[in-house]
Amino acid sequence: MPVVFVHGNPETSAVWGPLLEELDRYHVICLSPPGFGAPVPPGWKASILNYRDWLIAELERIGEAVDLVGHDWGGGHVLNVAMARPDLLRSWCSDLLGCFDTDYKWHPDARVWQTADTGEAAVAALVADPWSKLASLVQQRGLPDVIARHFAEHIDEVMGDCILRLYRSAAQPTMANLGADLSLASARPGLAVIAEADHNVGDIEMRARAAARAGAQVARLDGLDHWWMAENPRRAADVLRVFWHSVS
Repeated sequence: MPVVFVHGNPETSAVWGPLLEELDRYHVICLSPPGFGAPVPPGWKASILNYRDWLIAELERIGEAVDLVGHDWGGGHVLNVAMARPDLLRSWCSDLLGCFDTDYKWHPDARVWQTADTGEAAVAALVADPWSKLASLVQQRGLPDVIARHFAEHIDEVMGDCILRLYRSAAQPTMANLGADLSLASARPGLAVIAEADHNVGDIEMRARAAARAGAQVARLDGLDHWWMAENPRRAADVLRVFWHSVS
């Protein structure tokens, strides 16, 4: 049974490295969304539904039900697949459920990217000097230096364009409208990872409320931030193993 991992923005599959060392007995597949460590196909529009359909096509190619794990925007893509094509899954896990709550408001960086001209300027600055942005995340939010440097090496104009298109396609009320169908995700066992120090994906009440609507189990990680899988990979692996065992 494959375990499939999908990362987010502005990331590459390197984000999973420390966790995968703890899961060395599993059949693991890491999928990089177009523009985020992987090429974009011709005519790529980079909308939230484009990414859902991309992930559906990748899972169809695998040819068997998988345990699907998503982080950041990868967690959004996972939820959209769980709502649309649960037949492709044995289970799903996401840390982005709060963003589908009706009361969710996008975090400050997202609101900048969603704003014409201001967003273009912010992305241009990121592409010109990605390490300046990522270095602060290393210090403030527990992202290991080696992983941040890998991200920085892959931040380019293509990723920048995808950032703008994806976030603008997901401006509210889009996420709330998609979240109206969260109950459809309950067709397969789900796990909502709530890293309690991560405030970009909704408050804890929003995340718990969305998890309940999706019929998901909840794993609360006190003290861990946005990159919980790299901050404490052993704890993250234990949470995933317990969940997968519960649905076997």
